[in-house]
Amino acid sequence: MKPKKISGYNMIQASTRRWWPLFLGPVVAAFIIGFVWPFIQGIYLSFCQFKLIADAKPIGIGNYIRAFQDASFTHAFWYTALYALVSLVLINVLAFAVAYALTQNIKGSNLFRTVFFMPNLIGGIVLGHIWSMIFDGILSKFSTSIVMDSKYGFWGLIILMCWQQIGYMMIIYIAGLQAVPEDMMEAARIDGATKAQTLFKVTIPNVMPSITICMFLSLTNGFKLFDQNLALTAGQPIVTQPGGTTIKTTEMLALNIFTTYNNSSANAHGTAQAKAVIFFILVAGLGLAQLAYTRNKEVQQ
Repeated sequence: MKPKKISGYNMIQASTRRWWPLFLGPVVAAFIIGFVWPFIQGIYLSFCQFKLIADAKPIGIGNYIRAFQDASFTHAFWYTALYALVSLVLINVLAFAVAYALTQNIKGSNLFRTVFFMPNLIGGIVLGHIWSMIFDGILSKFSTSIVMDSKYGFWGLIILMCWQQIGYMMIIYIAGLQAVPEDMMEAARIDGATKAQTLFKVTIPNVMPSITICMFLSLTNGFKLFDQNLALTAGQPIVTQPGGTTIKTTEMLALNIFTTYNNSSANAHGTAQAKAVIFFILVAGLGLAQLAYTRNKEVQQ
């Protein structure tokens, strides 16, 4: 009886089944050590009073009660929500417009792509300080600065974020625009569709996967903004409410958590940890809801 031949494909499958723990194991271990365990520990600490982790003392939901009663946290939530909404719309509209223009066979399109993408390579702290000097130079004519007026601070953060993120989103939109089936575009031209009709009826529906990704990134980045907020305004100006509570009018959620953690009160660390858990639930919930909504709009090619 002749021995059974083993094909190369079967040999690869057998080798894969044998050695996969060697390659997957370190990745799983790193994920558990770097994310899962700190996340579980963070949830536990949100129910504790502590200065050091080793001295954590469970106190129930007191930290969450203090977090929701904190007027600065409530203000930071609504301020961040407004900021995330405005930046989401502006970044995606402008990024799509730039991507659409750069896929129309204009001269120097590759150079323009590089120029628009470059701001994304600069760190947030550096960007914040650069734009702080720019804005203060402009606003000095009005005897004010970026940290003296919450209106200027808000739009300063919007401009900074748009300048940094539009180029990155543009690259994703360009990839989506280049993937639109040419036969569909040709059919639209043959049927006499105008450029506007082709854009809204053919191009945009086929670019929905890119829109889904860009909207998710814009939304989560807007809520998670920290270093630019710290460098540009540091949450200022500060307003004192009638009850004596002080609120930093341009402070966003991430910066509010950071400020709370560095407070000198006994419950500061626990309250900040509770705010961080609330922050995670908020961003994760909104991100998943947005993904579910926009994915239903995607066209199956």
